[in-house]
Amino acid sequence: MVKEINNIRDWVFRQVHTKNLVYNTCWEDPRCDRELLELDKDSEMVMITSAGCNALAYLLDDPAAVNCIDMNPRQNSLLQLKLATFQEASYDDLFELFGKGKFKSIKSLYDSKLRPQLPEYAQKYWDKHLSFFNGKGIRKSFYYYSTSGTVAWLAKQYMKSKKKTFRNIKQMFEADTLDQQTAIYNQIEEKVMTKLVQWVMNRHLTMCLVGVPRAQQKLFIEKYEKGAMGFAMECFRKVFTQLPLKDNYFYRVYLNGEYTKACCPDYLKEENFEHLRANGSRIHTHTTTMSQFLKDHPKAYSHYVLLDHQDWLAEHDVPALEEEWRLILENSRPGTRILMRSAAHEIDFFPDFVLDAVEFEQEKTRKTHQEDRVGTYASVYLGIVK
Repeated sequence: MVKEINNIRDWVFRQVHTKNLVYNTCWEDPRCDRELLELDKDSEMVMITSAGCNALAYLLDDPAAVNCIDMNPRQNSLLQLKLATFQEASYDDLFELFGKGKFKSIKSLYDSKLRPQLPEYAQKYWDKHLSFFNGKGIRKSFYYYSTSGTVAWLAKQYMKSKKKTFRNIKQMFEADTLDQQTAIYNQIEEKVMTKLVQWVMNRHLTMCLVGVPRAQQKLFIEKYEKGAMGFAMECFRKVFTQLPLKDNYFYRVYLNGEYTKACCPDYLKEENFEHLRANGSRIHTHTTTMSQFLKDHPKAYSHYVLLDHQDWLAEHDVPALEEEWRLILENSRPGTRILMRSAAHEIDFFPDFVLDAVEFEQEKTRKTHQEDRVGTYASVYLGIVK
């Protein structure tokens, strides 16, 4: 019976992830990543696409190539739309689209400038989903669409129903000092993290919508009395009481539905526009698995950014996990850097041959993990090929 229930849960996760745009913005801090990766003009990267924000951020360090891999073509479609905007539109257009999350004349801009630059699969997707940007309806921002954006919008409506608490949350983001910020958080935590919220957060469908597979949910249940909410509370306490929120665009965008020019991802900063426009052709998207990409495009790559997808492989497909590591090592050079994250505080699924071939840096990784403005991963690993 348990096996049948788990099979159904995995089916639900696959349905969510194969039929929807899941991430409308990246939830990994590129400021930490860039410090760990140490990219230069000789770097040739292989990474998970997600929403494409961090691929653009890495491009600021002038790598020779950034290969973005995702099994979900919608994620690659989003990155392609961003690349087309850099190529064919103005900075003001870019910020309206991806800073404000809405564009009054999106159909005209899309038809005349953006669509001709998109690959066919991206055209098909955006032909049907341009309404994400029209600023109409009850969700007036692109950042309240996609599955994760939908959860963010629902969470905001819940918080807005608690008017005083919602005002306090906004005050927390504008606090002048970390002490003020911490004091406000301590006042509102219990008012926000209620039993109802705990029940909702621990539903499998909720976790699927924000991209958390059953394997990671299992880790939450095993470690935290309150399950996923216990993990979230630990993350929030770190982010909201140990780090200033003034430059935390990750949480701010879901609170407000938009970025500001003073608080936004690097790819949306005006001083970076011309550099990214000139070098966008270095980014290449591939709708496939990491292993298949490496079979089809063998090369001695210098950097890999794996996010947390190996948590799922370790739970569901160990042979595929081992195959992926063998292909990564076969397509690496001495000194290749491999950056990955996990919902586990300590990864115990590395094959022995990986531990023999890769040295895991600890000092800088520990430091940047404490400075991570997102805080939603229990651990970060930086492997360096010997």
